[in-house]
Amino acid sequence: MTKPIKVLFVTTSHDTVGATTEKTGLWLDELATPYFIFKDAGSYISIASPRGGAVPVDPKSESVMSVTRSSKRFRNDTEAMNHLSRSMLLLDVKEENYDLLFITGGHGAMWDLAANPLLKQLVEHFNTKNKPVGAVCHGVVALLTVTEGKDNLWIKGKAITGFSNREEESAGMTQLLPFLLETKLQSLGATYTSGTDHTKHVVSAGNVITGQNPASAEEVAKMTLNMIRPTYNVVRK
Repeated sequence: MTKPIKVLFVTTSHDTVGATTEKTGLWLDELATPYFIFKDAGSYISIASPRGGAVPVDPKSESVMSVTRSSKRFRNDTEAMNHLSRSMLLLDVKEENYDLLFITGGHGAMWDLAANPLLKQLVEHFNTKNKPVGAVCHGVVALLTVTEGKDNLWIKGKAITGFSNREEESAGMTQLLPFLLETKLQSLGATYTSGTDHTKHVVSAGNVITGQNPASAEEVAKMTLNMIRPTYNVVRK
């Protein structure tokens, strides 16, 4: 019998745009689509966040324009919603308990997943053991401070993508964020690429797979899963 893959999702706990009252948080489909890819492949799933407990969801991700089949399915799935409302505290996560790490985005990540020392350490432990790491959209901020060797930045010279400056501009977020992800990645020496706005663009750098935007989440999930189980059978519902 094939041993189930243990997947750890990491999400934001931050629910406002900076110091404003505008709501943000997790972009739901960046969790929902990968969640069901892993679940339908028989994986065990856990969700962790910096503060633990209920994960804030960006209301824009459930608008008529943005809602997806997977996010609707997620809202109607009792087990999935229990995960979302009772996320583990990131402090309590141990890398050895998981086979695959998947870091979700949403603008909230720009405040609490960037330069997060616990997440930095977790990614470094996964990298040391060459375990798959997936990061989508703003979740790519988790890679900014990751090091290897003698405090060398891991992303320097690596093929990376993430939410582009053009996409931030079209979302009206350019002036509201602490920094622009594309600009930061390039300034730290990453080999950043992007595709057409709001369409799938995925790149790999060894065991790390990054996706540009929510449309890339499905492919990132499939690629990370294939690193562990090259012949899996996903039944989409």
